[in-house]
Amino acid sequence: MGDDLRAAIVQDDATGRVLMLGWMDEEALALTRSSGVVHFYSRSRQRLWRKGETSGNTLHVIELTLDCDGDAVLVRVSADGPTCHDGSTSCFTPWLWRKILQRDAAGTDDSYVVATLGAGTSRAARKVGEEAVELAVAALSEDDERVVSEAADLWFHTLLLLRSRGLDPAAVEDELRRRDR
Repeated sequence: MGDDLRAAIVQDDATGRVLMLGWMDEEALALTRSSGVVHFYSRSRQRLWRKGETSGNTLHVIELTLDCDGDAVLVRVSADGPTCHDGSTSCFTPWLWRKILQRDAAGTDDSYVVATLGAGTSRAARKVGEEAVELAVAALSEDDERVVSEAADLWFHTLLLLRSRGLDPAAVEDELRRRDR
């Protein structure tokens, strides 16, 4: 068990989004094929595990494909919930979103993220409104550096607003993809 590990790239079948990377030995691969639910070999725990065994966020196999030399596998799935242990849709989330999640989880009193989220959605929504106006004003009358700065503020506060509502930015991406059809 654990010998001859191959990388398992897990991809959402509906969106094409890469959800995670795990490791499979022959036993994990066989269990995944036979059960239709993704299993991995945990290098840190030195044992097999079924994705979702503690979180309930199971990955259901749609298609399993080995690469040309058999040392990697692409697993296209339908997910029951977030894939990442931090509650994100994907383990490959943007840096800023991961930073917001980390600060929220840490819960330190001196964190702007924690204070804003603690004040509720209305505070985050007000900040989005303020930052949107500041960006519009900067775009009409200030230099590019100021426009970028205000856009960063708006982007950050929009992510805080999503977090305050329990939404993942991946939902916004999915909506934009849906509109592109």
